Amino acid sequence: MLLYIHGFNSSPFSDKAVMTAQYMAQHHPSLAFHQPQLPNTPKAAMSLLLEYVMAAREANEPLTYIGSSLGGYFASYLAEHYGGRAVLVNPAVRPFELFDEFMGPQFNPYTGQHYQVLPAHKQEVAEFDTAVIRNPDRFLVLLQTGDEVLDYREALNKYHHCQLRIEAGGDHSFVGYGQHLQTVSHFLHLP
Repeated sequence: MLLYIHGFNSSPFSDKAVMTAQYMAQHHPSLAFHQPQLPNTPKAAMSLLLEYVMAAREANEPLTYIGSSLGGYFASYLAEHYGGRAVLVNPAVRPFELFDEFMGPQFNPYTGQHYQVLPAHKQEVAEFDTAVIRNPDRFLVLLQTGDEVLDYREALNKYHHCQLRIEAGGDHSFVGYGQHLQTVSHFLHLP
């Protein structure tokens, strides 16, 4: 099973998610590929992700993840706590430190949803922190130094002992992401 986990205010209709879905359908048609629309609260989002993880474990399917931004933060938690391999794309490292910037009304341009980020959500997201990566062999981390949303050096520091691909320039969307999908597939040992 491959679980694609999108970032904050994103969706399965983002460019990376669509590119990933198309690549997997073409190159790994037998793969159980899931890219759910996450609920707007961290606890509800993790609850939904865990439904997929538990179903895969019950079916004795290998767990793999691709997580972008906040999705990378969630993927780190899942891979560390439930096993499996993860590819993280410009991952958030301590998103709870950024939540104050987003308190109040939010709008997801992909889904058209209006919602509120509340102080309780900051604590919810902090519950899924993996301050120390104990299984570095499970992670491939793709970083671009031009990320305008997150400081790539935080991810570099946290994941320094994991497999890293660091590119100069780019941006938070990870310019040229599609060119890495073969590497991603190999790392995840996809069928």
